[in-house]
Amino acid sequence: MTNDGSSTSAQPGDQAAAQAPAAHDTTVHDDEHTALVAATVILVRDGASGPEVLLIERPDRGSFAGAWVFPGGKLDPEDADGFEGEPSEIDVARRAGVREAWEETGLESVESEYVTLSCWIPPAMVTHRRIRTWFFVAPAPEGELVLSQDEAVDARWIRPQDAIDLHTRGEFSLFPPTWVTLADLAGHADAASMLAATRAAAPRAFRSRSITDRRILTWEGDGAFETARDASPRPDSETTDRNRLDMNTLPWVLERAGAGL
Repeated sequence: MTNDGSSTSAQPGDQAAAQAPAAHDTTVHDDEHTALVAATVILVRDGASGPEVLLIERPDRGSFAGAWVFPGGKLDPEDADGFEGEPSEIDVARRAGVREAWEETGLESVESEYVTLSCWIPPAMVTHRRIRTWFFVAPAPEGELVLSQDEAVDARWIRPQDAIDLHTRGEFSLFPPTWVTLADLAGHADAASMLAATRAAAPRAFRSRSITDRRILTWEGDGAFETARDASPRPDSETTDRNRLDMNTLPWVLERAGAGL
C-alpha cells in the first residue's frame, strides 16, 4: 500500500500508486553492494499554502553541482558509534541523516522521528562512485536555517508540486531521485498526513535501469526493466506494465501502471 492506495499512472504531483511486492524489497543483493552509503533527509512542515519540504541548492561544483536537493550526505565511520550491538545499515544511515541535516542547515532533527521512505540502489553496471542512498521523512524542528557555505548556497521551504513546476519551467535543476520523491510526496493536505502516509507505506526500492538510447529510467515492475540494457529493449507496444520516469520532455512524467502497480 502507498500514500493514497491508488493504482494509476502518475503525472507530476500525483501521489504514488501502489507498488509491487518486489519493489518493496530493500534488501541489498550481492551484486549491489557499494563502497559508499548515504542518507537523505526530507524535512517537512506546514506552510501557509500546504505542507512544505526543505530543499537546498548545491554550489556549482562537486556532487549535484547547481542542483536543488534534500539535505544529506555520505555515512561517516563515527555514525556507527554508540549502538548496542551491531547496528544495521539503515540505523547508521538514520543517524548520519541527523548529522548531515545539522551540518548543512543548522537544524537539529530527531533521529527517532525519521521514517524510511525509500532506498535508491545504483545498478551494478555503475562502477564510479556507486552510492546507495536511504531517504527519510521527518518533521522539521524549530529553529533558523544556518547554511553551511561549503554545502549550500541557498535554501527554500517549498511545496513539492511547486518545486516540480519550477523544474518544468527550467528554473530548478533536479536529479531524478529528488524529482520522484517530490512527486510521491505531493498532494497531501498537511505535514502530518505526509508523515502518516510514509509510515503506512512500505519503503520503496529503486533499482534503476535506463532504456538504451532513451531518456527513460525504469524500475522493477516495468515491462522493459529486464531488457532495458539490451541493444533492443522490449517495445512498449508489447506490454502495458509501467514503472518508470520519462524524461524526454518537460514536464517529466512518472508512470506506474500494470499488475500489482
